[in-house]
Amino acid sequence: MNLEGKILGNRYEILEIIGKGGMATVYKAQDKMLKRYVAIKVLREEFTTDEEFIKRFNTEAQSAASLTHPNIVSIYDVGIENNIYYIVMELIQGKTLKQIIDEDGVLPWKWALNVAIQIASALEVAHKNNIVHRDIKPHNIIITEDGVAKVTDFGIAKAVSNSTITAFGTTIGSVHYFSPEHARGGFTDAKSDLYSLGVVMYEMLTGRVPFDADTAVSIALKHMQEKPVEPIKLNPSIPYSVNKIILKAMEKDINLRYQSATEMLKDLNMALKDPDGDFVRKGSNEMAYTQRIDIPEEALNDEIKDDRRSENNKKKKGKIRQFYEKHPAAKVITIILAVILIPVICFFGAQAILNIGSVEDVALPNFVNMTREQAEQTASGAGLQLEITEEFSSDVEAGKVISQDPPYLDGYTVKENSTVKIVVSKGENIKIVPKVIGETVDSATELLKTEELEIEVVEEASDTVKAGIIIRQDPEADSELNAGETVTVYVSTGTKQITMTNVVGESEETAKKELTDLGFEVNVEYDEDSSKENGVVLEQSISSGATVDDGSEVTLTVNKIVADKDVNVIINVQKATGGYTEPAEGEEGESPTVNINVNGERRTGVSKNETAYSGITLSGKDGERLEITVTITDSATGEEYYTSTKTVTLGSQDSITFN
Repeated sequence: MNLEGKILGNRYEILEIIGKGGMATVYKAQDKMLKRYVAIKVLREEFTTDEEFIKRFNTEAQSAASLTHPNIVSIYDVGIENNIYYIVMELIQGKTLKQIIDEDGVLPWKWALNVAIQIASALEVAHKNNIVHRDIKPHNIIITEDGVAKVTDFGIAKAVSNSTITAFGTTIGSVHYFSPEHARGGFTDAKSDLYSLGVVMYEMLTGRVPFDADTAVSIALKHMQEKPVEPIKLNPSIPYSVNKIILKAMEKDINLRYQSATEMLKDLNMALKDPDGDFVRKGSNEMAYTQRIDIPEEALNDEIKDDRRSENNKKKKGKIRQFYEKHPAAKVITIILAVILIPVICFFGAQAILNIGSVEDVALPNFVNMTREQAEQTASGAGLQLEITEEFSSDVEAGKVISQDPPYLDGYTVKENSTVKIVVSKGENIKIVPKVIGETVDSATELLKTEELEIEVVEEASDTVKAGIIIRQDPEADSELNAGETVTVYVSTGTKQITMTNVVGESEETAKKELTDLGFEVNVEYDEDSSKENGVVLEQSISSGATVDDGSEVTLTVNKIVADKDVNVIINVQKATGGYTEPAEGEEGESPTVNINVNGERRTGVSKNETAYSGITLSGKDGERLEITVTITDSATGEEYYTSTKTVTLGSQDSITFN
C-alpha cells in the first residue's frame, strides 16, 4: 500500500517513502497546520489485523512520546484512519550511523566517543523513565547534518513497572547487537542496552562487529559463550581507557557490566579528558556467588541444635523409604497422585494469585475537543481519574481539551481507576505589542518579555539614527500577537563606513564589480593613454585606503585607445559635370578636364567622363563623425561645376559616394 499523495488526519500530506522496516513504512509528509515537514511511520498493512503487532505499535507511540531529549527523535502525534495506524515524528535530515560506518569504515575515536556520549545520554533519560530500548544498533541511530546523534525506533521498547522486560523468545532486531541475556531469550533490562551500546562502539572503532557467523543462532551463541577480540588489537589507535570502556560494557555477566547509563557516561566523559587514564573499574559479581559466613562463638549452641534437627529429619526420611520398600504399591499410588494433583494445584493456585486484586480493563475515551465538564463526566462514567492542567492555545477554544496522555487509539484499553492526563485550553493569550522604536535592544527585550513576546534583532545602517537604537519594528506598536510570538526590531548600526581599495590597472568590468560589492556608486570616464593597455583603469577619484560613507560615488578613468579609420571618397565626375563632348570643327569647346577639391585634398586634370573616380582617401579616429565637402571646377576657366557636403561616421562606413 503506497500512501503518497494521501492526507491523514485532515492534516498530514504524504509526500514520499523514505524508509521501510519489518513492521512499518516511513514516509516524508508535510504538516499543513504547522507548515513543517515530518516523518510518519505507518504500520504495514499485513499487521493491522494482528493484535500483538498493534499492541507493540501503540506501545512505541506511548513510550517514545513520553521522552523529551535532544538525542531522541521526538514524537508529535499518533492516530488511526481507515485501519491505517500511524505515528507522526520529527523528520531528521542526515544519515544512519550504519551508513556512515559502511562508507568510512573505522571512525576517529574522538568522533565515535562523542556519538557514544550522546547515545548514552538518551538512554539515561529513557531508563530513568522505565523504558528500555532493546534494539540499540547503528541502524537506529541517525546522525544529523550538524553532527547530533538521534536515537530512533522504540518499536520494541516496553514501559516497565519496577524492573523487568522479558523477551518471550522474540528476536526482533539484529542479533549482531544482542546482549547474551537477550540472545538466550531471558531477562533483559537497562544493562542490556548498555551491552548493545558497547557493540556499537566496537563497530565504530574497528569497522566490524565483535561476533559474526553464517546464521543468527551461531551469532547468538557467540554472544553467550565467546570473548570478543579486544578492539585495541584491531585498531591500535584506540586509547587505553576507551578499550576498557567497551570491554566493560560488553561483559557477559550483567553484574560485571556498567550498572547504569549514568555510570557509563561518567567514564565516557573522563575518556575525552584522559584517554590513556586507568580509571575504568571492573564490575563486582560478589553477589552472584554463595558466601562463606563465619559463625560467632556465642552462636555455636544454636548451630549444634540445627545439626540435631537435620539428623532427625534424615532418620524420618529413612523410615519412609523403608515403608515404601515393604509396600511397593503404595509408592506407585503416591507417584500417580502427585502427577495428577500437582498440576491441578498449580493451575488453581496461579489463578487465585492472578485474581487477587485484579482490575478490569476499560476502553480509553477520546477526550480531545471535549469541554472540561464533558471530560470529567466521561471519565467518571468510565471509572477513570483525570489529572487536569491548563495552557493557552491559539488553535483550541477556551474550555476544551487540547491533548491527553495516554493518547486515544481505537480499541485501546486501560486499567480501571487509571489516571489520564488532559490539557485544557485557556484560549488565546493575546498581547498588545509595545512601542520599542527609539529604545535600545536591552530595554526593548525587557518590554517585550513583560508582554511574553519574543524579540528578533536585525541590524540596519542609518545616516540619521544613532548606532544601537531601534529604527523600526514589525509588527507596529499596539498590534495584537499571541504570547510567545516574535517582534522583529531593526537596530541602527549608524552610518556604514567603507574603505576604498586600489583598482588602478584592473579592467573596467573587474573594477566596477569590486567597488559595487563594497558599496560604492561607480561612474566611468574615458581617456586615452597609448602607453597603457586598452580598457584598464588609469585613475580613481578616491584614493586607496580612504574611509568614506557607504554609497559614496567614485569616478574611474578608463583607458580607451581609438583606432584610426579610413574613408574612400568616390566621385561620379561625368554625372556631376555633364561629361565632355569633342567640339565640331571651327567651334570653340570647353576644357575636357576638371579639378577636384575634397577637404583640401586637390586633384587636377581629372577627365570629365570619369564615372567612379576614387583617388582621394580621408582618415580619422574610429567612431569620429567626419564632414566631407567635394568641389569640382573647370581646369581651364576655374568655373565651378559641382559642390556637395556629406557627413560620415568612421568605422561604420568605409566609403562615401558623390554624384
